[in-house]
Amino acid sequence: MEKLQQLDLMDKILRELDDLKNSQTSVLKKLAQIEADNINLGVAILDDKLPDIHTEVDSSIEIMGTLVEEFQQHRDNFYTKNNLAAVQDPTA
Repeated sequence: MEKLQQLDLMDKILRELDDLKNSQTSVLKKLAQIEADNINLGVAILDDKLPDIHTEVDSSIEIMGTLVEEFQQHRDNFYTKNNLAAVQDPTA
């Protein structure tokens, strides 16, 4: 695979990872809303299970954030190592 194609694929993966992280954040917000609503209801099964789910999703968001940062660094190193600035903009 050509270097520019690899870079394009890395950029696509970064966008997908960011989208996934945003989706997880949305899930966490919905869980928090359900937890808040259940304060008024007081349903025991929700009281028992929702905090565990909340913790798992929150942990997943942290892991995803770390992965995005590390993969961004990998992509940037690849870009620099292969001198792709010159290839993308030959006037540079």
